[in-house]
Amino acid sequence: MQSSIEVVITGTGIVSPIGIGNEAVWESLAQGNSGIGPLTQFTAPDYPVTFGGELKNFEGKKYVKPRKAMKVMCREIQTGFAAASLAMDQAKLEPGSIDPERLGVVCGSEMLYSDFEDLRAAYEQCVEEGWYQHDRWGPSAMSETNPLWMLKYLPNMPACHIGIYYDGRGHNNTICLEECSGLGAMSEAVAHLRRGTMDCMITGATGSRLNINVLMYRGDDLLSHRNDNPEKASRPFDKDRDGAVSSEGAAALVLEPREKAEARGAKILGRVLGTASTFGRVTDEAAISPEAVQRCIQACLRDAGISAEDVACVVAHGSSIVSDDRLEAEGIHAALPGVPVSAMKSYYGHAGAAGGAIDTALAVLSLQHGQVPPTLNYDTPDPECNIPIIHGQPLKIEKPAVIVLSQTRRGQCTGVVVAR
Repeated sequence: MQSSIEVVITGTGIVSPIGIGNEAVWESLAQGNSGIGPLTQFTAPDYPVTFGGELKNFEGKKYVKPRKAMKVMCREIQTGFAAASLAMDQAKLEPGSIDPERLGVVCGSEMLYSDFEDLRAAYEQCVEEGWYQHDRWGPSAMSETNPLWMLKYLPNMPACHIGIYYDGRGHNNTICLEECSGLGAMSEAVAHLRRGTMDCMITGATGSRLNINVLMYRGDDLLSHRNDNPEKASRPFDKDRDGAVSSEGAAALVLEPREKAEARGAKILGRVLGTASTFGRVTDEAAISPEAVQRCIQACLRDAGISAEDVACVVAHGSSIVSDDRLEAEGIHAALPGVPVSAMKSYYGHAGAAGGAIDTALAVLSLQHGQVPPTLNYDTPDPECNIPIIHGQPLKIEKPAVIVLSQTRRGQCTGVVVAR
């Protein structure tokens, strides 16, 4: 039985390679500006990929409150807090504006890899004649590690810092589900509002695939190698795609029951009609489950109480990984044949756990402006991706709803339906 409580969006905050804040981000989308370029902050000698989606001019101290919290915040925690701060500013909510016991936070996150410099001294204690000695870590290296090091890299800390500053004493949780983290967090936030246990939820996600340790750990097998033309590297569903483009970022949304938002005079930016999560079997040859994608879309429609005729477009996961795009396209086509598809990662790259939250915030901006920006770098249709990609010109939104999708390479699929 669907809840009678309608969940609305009263604030969005975006920290991304195409801009920080809604106005800057929309200007980049409207002008077709890519956020992908040569790496300047996350360089590693001899690493085969030299580009990605870095944040430009991001300074955590402009957003983090209280400022002293910076000392226990890695970059991802700072970007997550910054996105929440931007969203709360737009929602015109300050600490104490909401009954603390009725304000909750759910953030998407993932493993936060330590900055190399934070562990350099510890590593050096374990190296002898150029070789790392594992048995030295315990007795030698720990003395060189900052006692507060762990607090900087716990995945649950973005939600904690946001809850502490905004005095949110209600539900507080973190979803770590790789690329599905952001939409998984949003789904949980919506559930609490629908059940009436919370009056306001701050939700979203933060992530990075650019930290040097992340690059080294994950390798370059699934990445684009277009070092000579980075802006053209992220090309979801295009026949000539050759892999994902690593990036970083965060996004947050403020969600409230319509009745509560209207009572305080808040401007309503959009609605969250439904959410869904599914799982499908994957193999080494097929790391995305088309069946999970299809069932997720169908479950989203049921939860939202709408039909395919109400869907203006799908904002696809669209990672630009050769095999994954084909499999996702198969699932989308099976559920919504002929419905236009957008791939926002063509602008900002693959930001790990943050991707779904960023895509949702971009979908809300699209609904507000009445058009979906064209997918970048979609030059040659791939016959194996049988879906109509929005490209060349923006799509005028003439139907009420947009579905946002995220998938992991382990079979999970999450979806959210947002509407004007």
